[in-house]
Amino acid sequence: MPPAEFLPQEIIRRKRDGEMLSAAEIAAFVRGLTDGSIAEGQVAAFAMAVFFRGMDMSERVALTRAMANSGQVIDWSSARLPGPVLDKHSTGGVGDKVSLMLAPLVAACGGAVPMISGRGLGHTGGTLDKLDSIPGYVTTPTMGLFREVVTDGGCAIIGQTADLAPADRRLYAIRDVTATVESIPLITASILSKKLAAGLQGLVMDVKFGSGAFMVEPSRARELAQGIASVATGAGLPTTALLTDMNQVLGHAAGNALEVREAIDWLTGASRNPRLDAVTLALGSEMLLLGGLARDAAEALHRLLVARDSGAAAERFQRMVAALGGPRDIVEHPGNHLPLAPIVRPVLPERPGIVARMDLRAIGVAIIGLGGGRRRVEDAIDHAVGITDAVGIGEAAGPDRPLAIVHARAEGDAAVAAAAIRGAIELSDTPTASLPVIGERIGGI
Repeated sequence: MPPAEFLPQEIIRRKRDGEMLSAAEIAAFVRGLTDGSIAEGQVAAFAMAVFFRGMDMSERVALTRAMANSGQVIDWSSARLPGPVLDKHSTGGVGDKVSLMLAPLVAACGGAVPMISGRGLGHTGGTLDKLDSIPGYVTTPTMGLFREVVTDGGCAIIGQTADLAPADRRLYAIRDVTATVESIPLITASILSKKLAAGLQGLVMDVKFGSGAFMVEPSRARELAQGIASVATGAGLPTTALLTDMNQVLGHAAGNALEVREAIDWLTGASRNPRLDAVTLALGSEMLLLGGLARDAAEALHRLLVARDSGAAAERFQRMVAALGGPRDIVEHPGNHLPLAPIVRPVLPERPGIVARMDLRAIGVAIIGLGGGRRRVEDAIDHAVGITDAVGIGEAAGPDRPLAIVHARAEGDAAVAAAAIRGAIELSDTPTASLPVIGERIGGI
């Protein structure tokens, strides 16, 4: 039996009462989280206690290290990688499919990108849920296959296998359904435990702010970015962060298969939303600079544009998908493989006007209502549903320009989602400018 101070209920009580936990207490709790000896209710109580009481920097570092060491930590030193081991992580938003383009883009520029991604949290979409819409794609491959795909093709986007940060995998799922997603200490530990386990040499954070982000206020997003940079630096991982705007859908689509299609269209040049393009290139530039693959921002941007426009990034994406079990022609013929919803309906505004602002969280919740996200851990996702042709702030909407197009499984679902989208978007009679998509850059601390 563990000492009394290491009993889960005692650790929960101490944090509930605002006390600082020792590294040994945190390590004990993470061991129980990993081996299943701590019950789900206790994990939820711990997450809620941290949500309300917070953690200081030493506690955050201890939690991050314990979760990273709860499973295997990859050592790439013996692998014949094409370049430095780099990654990017986003705090999540609505329509954020940047990882799908960025990993192959940086790989085409000479980097190695072993991206450990997650599923949807709250109202935001998850990269793994998007990839699950590709038939055959294995998001939890063996460690041997993961290493092989990264070595041969330069990138692989997978989830947490049984070997990688298993403590985080369990805590992540419980946070999603207990309203504790926004906790900065828990976000920090979740992100960095996976990244440290992946054996990275450089990390770029995309920290969102706005109505569709977990951190609505820029000041809170800045606090998170600075906290992650501090913890990462303490763990020996060079990290920079960009604050990016999430007050409107990033790109044209939100919903799993629909976002994969938009990512493929970006890679092939069939369609490129300017804000989505700007975020992808800005994050890519930071990754190349961190990895020493470019001397300055101008050279980094040039290399990214060449990789994008030559088709090299699209080829890397195709290679990754095929190597992980997906179709070998997903880039050439995405329509042959990605699921389609049977009901497709435009969402017309009640009156013409210019989009002044939107409650993007409400739109994300509407997509969950369609079946595109989870209400409970065990919920299945309908990968075909979501929205396309989403209007942006400053754009005119009216009879000839819908607010969005809903893709649904049933007419009733489409009607409910359409009403929610109309209620979430405010129209004006005067021109409105949207915020720049790229805010500020925060260097490693």
